Amino acid sequence: MKQLLIILMLGVTPACAQQKKDLTMKETNADKKLLAAATANDTTAVQRALAAGADKETRDNEGRTPLMAAVYRNHTAVARLLIEAGANVNAQDKILNSPFLYAGAEGFTAIVQMCMKAGADYTVYNRYGGSALIPACEHGHVETVAALLSDPKFPVDHINRLGWTGLLEAIILGTGSERHIAVVKMLIAAGANVNIADKDGVTPLTHARHKGQKEIIRLLEEAGAK
Repeated sequence: MKQLLIILMLGVTPACAQQKKDLTMKETNADKKLLAAATANDTTAVQRALAAGADKETRDNEGRTPLMAAVYRNHTAVARLLIEAGANVNAQDKILNSPFLYAGAEGFTAIVQMCMKAGADYTVYNRYGGSALIPACEHGHVETVAALLSDPKFPVDHINRLGWTGLLEAIILGTGSERHIAVVKMLIAAGANVNIADKDGVTPLTHARHKGQKEIIRLLEEAGAK
């Protein structure tokens, strides 16, 4: 009786209250189905959940959206569906990964390109204060670096909290491999400042010499490194 009185005072009939409750449960279920489908790489289930009105920005306990869950597993087809549906490519989870940032770090080039077309924000940084480019350089993800640098507006000289640019990271954490050499070439061609030093004042050229990276030393010296 008391519950009915409260409902009547709010101007909502018991039938309307039940309809709202059912609708809320339906939306919640659709959201859960979308997260599960994105995680499982089930494109059909993703489409069904979206058609049922699932929230594209719903989050799991780790703060991951369905798009973030898909990107963690390199589910390219699901990522494409969600991005085309308007999912936020810059939404960060609890550890500050976003679909764009994580795809860059892992070398998921197709997803990086989709994120860039969908409005990737170059001022959103990972937990190290870094861009998508810096870890891509570290890991020698040549194709990903090329995709990022294809946009002349990309901040090639951004410095993370460790005091490193993409160039420094390619040298300090790189192995001097053919892939790292290719990355350094691309960075120089994109106008990277070859004389930005780390927090201790050590330049890229000094780091390359210390590590014996002969080809990278040559490239830096030709670009005016000191």
